[in-house]
Amino acid sequence: MPKEISEVEDERFFLAIDGRVNASAELNATIYSLYHEKSFEDNATACLFPARVHWLKQELSLKNLPKVTCNNFNFLAKKMDGDSVSLIFPYMQGSSPSSMFGHTFLRIDSKSRPKMMSYALNYAALHEEEEDSPLVYMYKGFFGGYKGSYSMLPYYEKIKEYRDIEERDIWEYNLNFTKEETTQMIRHMWEVQEKNSSYYFFTQNCAYKMFWMMEVARPSLALRDDFNFHVIPSESIRTSIDAGLVSSTHYRPARSTKLVAYGKKLDHADIDTVFKISADSLTPSQYVNETNASIQTKRYVLDASAEFIEYDYLKKEINATTYKQRLHAILISRSQLGRGENIEIPKPVDPMLSHRSFRLSADVGVRNSEFIGFLGVRPANHDIKDSDYGYLKGAQIEFMDLLFSYSKDEFKVEKATIISVSALIPRSEFFKPESWRFSVGWDRNYLTERTDFTANYSMGATWGNELGYVYVLADVFAYMDKRPTIGLGVVGGAVFNQGRDFKANMEVTQRIYETRDTQLLFSASEHYRSSQNTALSISYDYVEKNEIDWNTFKLSFDYFF
Repeated sequence: MPKEISEVEDERFFLAIDGRVNASAELNATIYSLYHEKSFEDNATACLFPARVHWLKQELSLKNLPKVTCNNFNFLAKKMDGDSVSLIFPYMQGSSPSSMFGHTFLRIDSKSRPKMMSYALNYAALHEEEEDSPLVYMYKGFFGGYKGSYSMLPYYEKIKEYRDIEERDIWEYNLNFTKEETTQMIRHMWEVQEKNSSYYFFTQNCAYKMFWMMEVARPSLALRDDFNFHVIPSESIRTSIDAGLVSSTHYRPARSTKLVAYGKKLDHADIDTVFKISADSLTPSQYVNETNASIQTKRYVLDASAEFIEYDYLKKEINATTYKQRLHAILISRSQLGRGENIEIPKPVDPMLSHRSFRLSADVGVRNSEFIGFLGVRPANHDIKDSDYGYLKGAQIEFMDLLFSYSKDEFKVEKATIISVSALIPRSEFFKPESWRFSVGWDRNYLTERTDFTANYSMGATWGNELGYVYVLADVFAYMDKRPTIGLGVVGGAVFNQGRDFKANMEVTQRIYETRDTQLLFSASEHYRSSQNTALSISYDYVEKNEIDWNTFKLSFDYFF
């Protein structure tokens, strides 16, 4: 019978020499240590492993254990004063691959203090993000190149990190754990905090580790059983909902979301004034006293300036002294204008109403007057042709996207994408993000009819509004055709949202190869969201080839689960 191996790799978590691979030995060593304590204060076994002690008392009815005084743990438990738990979901964000799946962590809530003063239980990879490129981060994340660790921080610190610095909306899902279950979760967090284990982007990640915490608190749960190959943060929340754990939901808009809302209330001149006030090229008092704008417009301008100056500070564009001086001047002038209207920030679609991550697709169509059928499978997660309902517009992250074709009694691998990531985030009055995308895998969209290994990286810009967006990218690519071949391309595309359920995509690419060959590609599709987890689409693809160009029309059915 194979031995179970603990996912915690830090030797400080084990009392037996072979405790990580021998649960029985670890159990016996724990019981022995509890009855033969050498220290009776914070270094006692019972103080280092309070969750184990609680569980052993319940399951084995251990009695007459030596009395110990756990000052450090008792201080923390009293300080946290946990009554209930919330599952927190910082929404996906397009600036880096590490943010595009979103993130989950737990918050310990107390009846005696505001939510902002609660404590967050977090699990994350230990790395300096600025030291690794997106490709390096993805590679290490896939293959366990980072260590992961649990940590406890005040919730307002996590708010600052995700909502303010990383510009991510936050969704809070309140769970129905009891006070005793919450206390057991705190006990286990005390045991594993700052203990290292291998971090895997798709499996042993933040969502998976939060499941461990929840199962320790309520052993009757089996949340991890639903995930055999990958655990995606949004899917972990759906699993919690399906398990009957979620009692209510709350939304916290990001600072950038607030600024975008102000941008919709102000014209270009007003927004330019916000930039001038934030940069101190126009004082708030000058603006209030010397302009003819309405009182409400002045309120919005100064409110937006206060938000933007803090954004600059959090992004380290200005130092603390400059920030305090400029913010003080803004608030003094703002106080003279009275309360006014609060900016209205529309609540977006709950991410739990979006499609699931695993997709099966079946397509039928015609390629150059011949019947062709397709069968596809994609474990994760979303592409820009899928419905955006509940997703970040312009964001794409796909992993192991496989598409097989059948035509003329032959099966072909149409594509086998290892990873494909896009961030086509529209620019706004306040923010000018760069658009980018990259992919690695095999496909048939090159000059030959073979399925070639390819990699490409694109950068450019996207412009849009609620109705849709357009993008222009410069593309660098390489593919293997008997020998490595490289080239450059220009990509132009458009996405149009037609209400909640319809979406149209168009894209044209012009390539030039190092061999001086050129190639034109064009695609257009209309996507219909027939239900939360089903979709129909019709599409046309044109691929210029060395011999016969491909014209492909197809009708597709997608099922998400």
